[in-house]
Amino acid sequence: MSAITPPLPTPAAAPTATIGAYARRWAENVRGGELGSLPIILGLLIICVVFQVQNDRFLTAGNFVNLMVQGAAFALVAMGIVFVLLLGEIDLSVGYVSGVAGVLTALLLLPDGSSVPTAVAIAAALGSGVLIGTLHGLVITKIGIPSFVVTLAGLLAWNGVVLLLIGSRGTVVLQDDFVIGFANDFLSEGAAWVLMLLAVGAYAGVQLWGLRKRAAAGLSNDPLLIVGLRILGLFVALACVVYVVNQDRGLPYVAVLVGVLLVFWTYVLRRTRFGRHVYAVGGNAEAARRAGINVDRIKIICFAIASLMAAVGGIVLASRLRSVDTNAGGGAILLYSIAAAVIGGTSLFGGRGHIKAALLGALVIASIDNGLGLLGLSSGTKFVVTGLVLLLAVAVDSFSRRGRAQSGRA
Repeated sequence: MSAITPPLPTPAAAPTATIGAYARRWAENVRGGELGSLPIILGLLIICVVFQVQNDRFLTAGNFVNLMVQGAAFALVAMGIVFVLLLGEIDLSVGYVSGVAGVLTALLLLPDGSSVPTAVAIAAALGSGVLIGTLHGLVITKIGIPSFVVTLAGLLAWNGVVLLLIGSRGTVVLQDDFVIGFANDFLSEGAAWVLMLLAVGAYAGVQLWGLRKRAAAGLSNDPLLIVGLRILGLFVALACVVYVVNQDRGLPYVAVLVGVLLVFWTYVLRRTRFGRHVYAVGGNAEAARRAGINVDRIKIICFAIASLMAAVGGIVLASRLRSVDTNAGGGAILLYSIAAAVIGGTSLFGGRGHIKAALLGALVIASIDNGLGLLGLSSGTKFVVTGLVLLLAVAVDSFSRRGRAQSGRA
């Protein structure tokens, strides 16, 4: 007599956390040093209150549009810096790499008979960034020179390349309306609203799809109310942004570019194998190597991404200024970009951070620079204040690490 095969168990329904459990988990994470974006959001609120009290033009629609345009280049370069910092490395060359890209774009578009199509000029500038970053990564990984030394040498070398490309021209004025439009043209009012609704709809779709996938896998889900509040929060935030900018010139094209790249790089870090490998290498490179991860390859790609984003930022900065000169890539672009990534919450110790840190940090940097400018204070004061904010951000990161270590989360 054959044995009767017992029926296979049906998968249990996916548990859903309660609101109370979700709140307790969040509070425990904060107490354990998982502060997330909380410090930077509180800092932004304080900055807005202080500067608005000192000058009532700070929170006007016109100045808000100025902030978006001024902070765009810093945010773009900082996105690439995040990848390098996640490895526990540093790239000091991104300022002049952005300068090389900006100068190449301007020179290739000069109407002197040797100009190339706009798409070719932009591709060449972006390609130069990828090649430079790949070169840095190869020297760092294959020869074993620390990234600080390699990129410091790159800072000097690419500064020299900028000077050689400019030559005796002094200042090169951009001649292409499309490139100039990156930072100087704006969406119509209707187009901005349509884009906002599409962005919220896409986010809602991703959230609901995530709930469905976790439920199918039998994993716990966040409460539907929390998911709904996230979607509503994004809707309210973007609606406020669109409403405010439409009171002035409108939504800058460069803000759309920043948003698209923010979503793309966030997806790369959070949803791809490459992104998981980046965090693994930053957390413990030797353990990652023993787990079969090609550590050198990850480092080379991250430095290539950093220089690519520096090139994007350089083109945007040249667009905003409508010209390039021998100081292209100099000044505050390097310091502000690295500061933006760190202030936004990316750890200097590697393994912790998100792409949104670049955007949040750039907002802080641009707000400080803009607010102090409205008060008529000098560049020296701006650097002092920015330095203090950077020091505070690193101190918060150190305290967070200590809290995570004490709670066993490190």
